Amino acid sequence: MKNFRAIVLFSVLLGLSVAGQFFLASKRSESAPVLAQGALAALGGFRSIAAEVIWFRADRLQEEGRYVELAQLASLLTFMEPHTTEVWSYAAWNLAYNISVMMPTSEDRWRWVLAAIRLLRDEGLVMNPASPELCRELAWLFELKIGTDIDSAAAVYREKWKEIVEDVRNRGAWDELKMDTKRMLAIEHATGFDDWTDPQMSAMYWASIGGCKDIIRQAREIYRKNRNLPTRKKQ
Repeated sequence: MKNFRAIVLFSVLLGLSVAGQFFLASKRSESAPVLAQGALAALGGFRSIAAEVIWFRADRLQEEGRYVELAQLASLLTFMEPHTTEVWSYAAWNLAYNISVMMPTSEDRWRWVLAAIRLLRDEGLVMNPASPELCRELAWLFELKIGTDIDSAAAVYREKWKEIVEDVRNRGAWDELKMDTKRMLAIEHATGFDDWTDPQMSAMYWASIGGCKDIIRQAREIYRKNRNLPTRKKQ
């Protein structure tokens, strides 16, 4: 029995090592999808066991407050289980809420918050298109983390986001933010709001894709409150 356990453990560790090497290579290569498939194939039947081992280790790191190490492990989880939305939410939350607050300056914090946005928007939603769970996580980041003052650095986040949106708007490159102008116009028509430099607009955008009506309602209220706008009458 001990020998069997040792063989299983060795196989899992070997598989994780192979997956890790493929993972690092895929991050540096244009042939990432091929490498990813190769890594997962290398794990074979031990893939689910390896994922359990990683989840167990991730929970231990979180309990110990070792968030930077957790970020690396969570990134490996997104590689191994790309169609499990929980791993993307888990990884993004760690970047935006755990690691960011450990940084010494507001600008450093912003880099981690932006990394969380990009992880969900540019990777998670590519692997899981229009996922309600990931759209909700992304909308929440804009609504609460950036759009309110629950974080002492939120004013800097809003200024940084404003710079990004103004640059994209000036170049007409909304696709860089994975935003569709037709949906944006529909939101403007429905709300009467048009200031896309405000993070609440992005919250409404992603919430609309995920069908998160509660977030849309909250974001509209915050937008109005910040501008002292009257409640819009129904037509």
